[in-house]
Amino acid sequence: MKSIVHSTAAKLLVLLLLSLASGAQAQTQTTTATPTAYQRFNTWLMVFSDARLSNKWGIHTEGQLRQVKGPNSPQQKFLRVGANYYVANILVLTGGYANTMSYPDGNDSDVGGLPEHRSYQQVLLRFDSSRVMSQHRYRLEQRWVQHLGDKKFTYLNRFRYQLRLTLPLNHERKIAPGTPYVLASNELFVVFGRNDAGKFFEQNRACLGVGYQVNRATSIEAGYMNQMSQQETMSSLVAGHILHLGLNFNPDFRKGKLTMANN
Repeated sequence: MKSIVHSTAAKLLVLLLLSLASGAQAQTQTTTATPTAYQRFNTWLMVFSDARLSNKWGIHTEGQLRQVKGPNSPQQKFLRVGANYYVANILVLTGGYANTMSYPDGNDSDVGGLPEHRSYQQVLLRFDSSRVMSQHRYRLEQRWVQHLGDKKFTYLNRFRYQLRLTLPLNHERKIAPGTPYVLASNELFVVFGRNDAGKFFEQNRACLGVGYQVNRATSIEAGYMNQMSQQETMSSLVAGHILHLGLNFNPDFRKGKLTMANN
């Protein structure tokens, strides 16, 4: 039975990797064929933390700097906070707030920043019964967005689904301290509501990368993300080629757990 599960999980990872590669190729072909499409090269620096406070509760914090030409030319600054409720080992519910500041064309001096406020609700499912760990993330967002040339905020609804798979690059069954691993993910964004401008698909993010588990609480990741997004004009597509660098810090403050993580 275990061999069947392991084989199925491995096939799932291979299929996702192939779909990401073919999707990136198709997106590049689309941008070449569409006159209004253009490509953008970015670097995203990210820090994530899920601090476990008790058996049921925890805190999520997240910060990102998305830059176009360098640290002095940001595309977007991002901060997210939330409260985690651990229903079970495989199920986590989260609700919280996010704030972003976007800069057109990565220039924060001429035009100024465009703020956005979000509330969000999230369901996270994790399965690690095989060497390939899968994570399903369902997120609903309520967004108040300020567009260029408009001082008023527009209300938007958005739904996101992400599938993320990780696989240890050694003979370990699970990712443990000192373990390198490979990761693959794909996230679909759709919008709905009276202000959706008649569109449904907003963007898709396909990612391939590698990571290293430093200790029980800390890991680092780096990889390539292909982002296909549809602009407000409905006729403009942006293919983003993104180098992402991430730090994950997930301390466990339950009795006895923090000492184990530090060791």
